[in-house]
Amino acid sequence: MATKSVSDIDLSGKSVFMRVDFNVPIKAGKITNDRRIVMALPTIRYAIDKGAKLVLATHLGRPAETGFEPDFSTRPAAERLAQLLGIPVRLGPPEVVGPIAEEMAASLKAGEVILLENVRFDPGETIADKAKKNPDKKLTEDQQAVLDRFVAGLGALGEVYVNDAFGTCHRKHASMFGVAKAIQKKGGPAVAGFLVEKEIRYLHEAVASPKRPFVAILGGAKVSDKIKLISNLLDKVDRILIGGAMAYTLLRAKGVTTGKSLVEADQVEEMKALLARAGGKILLPVDHVATDDFESGLPMPIDGVDIPDGLMGLDIGPRTIALFCAVIAKAGTIVWNGPMGVFEKAAFAVGTRSVAEAVGDATSKGAVSVIGGGDSAAAVEQMGLEDRMSHISTGGGASLEYLEGRAMPPIDVLDSK
Repeated sequence: MATKSVSDIDLSGKSVFMRVDFNVPIKAGKITNDRRIVMALPTIRYAIDKGAKLVLATHLGRPAETGFEPDFSTRPAAERLAQLLGIPVRLGPPEVVGPIAEEMAASLKAGEVILLENVRFDPGETIADKAKKNPDKKLTEDQQAVLDRFVAGLGALGEVYVNDAFGTCHRKHASMFGVAKAIQKKGGPAVAGFLVEKEIRYLHEAVASPKRPFVAILGGAKVSDKIKLISNLLDKVDRILIGGAMAYTLLRAKGVTTGKSLVEADQVEEMKALLARAGGKILLPVDHVATDDFESGLPMPIDGVDIPDGLMGLDIGPRTIALFCAVIAKAGTIVWNGPMGVFEKAAFAVGTRSVAEAVGDATSKGAVSVIGGGDSAAAVEQMGLEDRMSHISTGGGASLEYLEGRAMPPIDVLDSK
């Protein structure tokens, strides 16, 4: 069943509790990248235009959960949102929920907006995570009381629940799950915002009904972080291209010399089994760009698959780039999660840039490209190639878990059409 969208319901005059992801980087009180706020604007503007009374909620960083902390305040996000919308955005009280927040929400008129303080200032937001550390993995009575109080406090602020925070959809936090259920319990709808709707559409369609050939590109540091993803994709894709440091563990599993490159020794045996199961679907680097010192070493081309002792691979080499790009050029669907090397250093960014350009070229010729958030999204944006991709996910961890086929409770709880 398709998830119901904000466009499927009547918002006129309704109090709308909208969970957004304004977890933006802030330095010296100033936002350094407002992309996540900008991405939420279509849903926010739609709600305003439809006459909703809008209460926004987000987390920001990892405060100590002992109350208000100025460094983690959502004030900079409220100020930036006001600039983007061209209307005032009021800031909620430091304690997040309670009589003041309820009075502020009740006083809203159609088209007006409040941004609550950081939901993580209240321990109720992440209390479900704490339960995982209990012997029986369940909430204690005291923990349940904390959760119930916070959910009731947030639930009192809206008649409608909208989830537009895909980056947090892999976490069963109070504002992502409990509030949706609370509003449903009193007869209100719980629906997806446009951003979450788009994420679901691209990520689901990429895996469920891809245009062929279906190519996955995986990179990053640790293969242990991607085992479930590789395993889930093996039966769905035509090719998996693997670069980044995770490739060295797989190469070691094939008996390749990897020098002092990052290798997860405890994963080698499992990678042998994975490669055997893959039956040739996985393509690994055939040459490298290496160095003898991560911090200050110069790039050294390695024209072959083996990396000599004393050297560490930090990027894919030119023959690998040509091999990968040739596969990408023929793709109908491309899912990319993780860079090909240490792209933050210009000398080791060639592989990632070349792959990004190849994905952009394939997209311009009709392929569907989905960039799975995190470092791969950061690389594409850093290189100014974001407009050449079909979709760049706003949630690295969330997109990874979605592609792995894991349950996503904050999405599953939403109403179906």
